[in-house]
Amino acid sequence: MSQKTTVACLREVGIPEQVVRIEEWELPALQPGQILVEPLISPINPADLNILTGTYGSKPTLPVVLGNEGVGVVTAGSLPAGQRVLAPMQLGWWCTARILNAAEVFPIPAEIPAEVAAMLAVNPPTAYRMLMDFVELKPGDWLIQNAANSGVGRCVIAIAKAKGFHTINVVRRKELIPELEALGADLVLTDETPVAKQITGKEIKLALNAVGGESARQIAKTLAPHGTHVTYGAMGREPLRLDNGLLIFRDIRFRGFWVSDWYRHATRADIIAMFTELRPLIHAGKFNVPIEQTYPLVKIREALAHAARAERTGKILLSMKAAAPA
Repeated sequence: MSQKTTVACLREVGIPEQVVRIEEWELPALQPGQILVEPLISPINPADLNILTGTYGSKPTLPVVLGNEGVGVVTAGSLPAGQRVLAPMQLGWWCTARILNAAEVFPIPAEIPAEVAAMLAVNPPTAYRMLMDFVELKPGDWLIQNAANSGVGRCVIAIAKAKGFHTINVVRRKELIPELEALGADLVLTDETPVAKQITGKEIKLALNAVGGESARQIAKTLAPHGTHVTYGAMGREPLRLDNGLLIFRDIRFRGFWVSDWYRHATRADIIAMFTELRPLIHAGKFNVPIEQTYPLVKIREALAHAARAERTGKILLSMKAAAPA
């Protein structure tokens, strides 16, 4: 008997809540080395919204099942039934059943809450790779980031704290300061006053930018000579603004990072090694992020509209089995 799956799919790009479609698809028969997985939870990430609008760095062949991150449970195939798995950067989590290659998934312990496990493949690796791959930071070194209350920003704080790095964290709202300090942030600033004017006496080697525009310029100005500025997001929808003097007189290096590209070139051993190092922080709950609301898959349009709001206090999740919210 054929297996059917309910999917949230994309057939043409546009306004996310207008172009997403709920359809029923038929899955092909399982082949050797494959597994049948029932997705449990998946977040709505900025990358998902960009795929829907056609502005993401890579464009999938349409039609496509959406959702670039999630956790699911194996129900059939070459891995034990009941095993929870991740499949980093495997698009297609917004559905009730999917087929994956067993060699491309990674087991996740059942004791990790599904809501946490569903958000482990993008934000913690993004934070980890930026901290490890651009500058050789040592305990006691300083770094700065904007969008510090984002999912990646919170992971940066947790990993940096564990490694003895000091973080300066820029946010837009004062009420976020105690929350980030409780996570281990060394210094939290708002951008009401130019950030570069608020920081003195610190040799900052690394800046992490997820905003662009004036925010990116301000954190670049705090860097020590030969410092590195890494852009991984553009929440402000504005291009980078660079002072000539940062390049000429201070030799600031401007780089970019895209975790999808890292996964594309990483070996399975690379990925296992990374998650092995992150495992203690995962089990300690250091990567738990606030969740504002969870929607069932059939409410995908409402969920996308909610995820696109500028002011949110947490992530928007999709549950493939949840009842409609009251």
